[in-house]
Amino acid sequence: MSTKEQISEELLLEEETVRQNEIVVFNDDVNTFDHVIQTLISICDHTPEQAEQCSLIVHYKGKCTVKTGEYKDLEPRCTGLLNAGLSAEIV
Repeated sequence: MSTKEQISEELLLEEETVRQNEIVVFNDDVNTFDHVIQTLISICDHTPEQAEQCSLIVHYKGKCTVKTGEYKDLEPRCTGLLNAGLSAEIV
């Protein structure tokens, strides 16, 4: 096995070990669509269209994954969503 192949295999193994978490936002009877949309835009860096689609999914399905990534990136975003009054958790 060549050195190049060994390095490629090591990189693939390293990429697989990075665990991806998700922020899930849950439906509530308190927040307006506009508030949810604006919060997703400002905290999760969504486009207006993406935030609107997520708000509709939350409304009709009860929950929606709004961001995927490493825990260290998601934790402050989830805290921001909670501080804005949304129901969210990292799974």
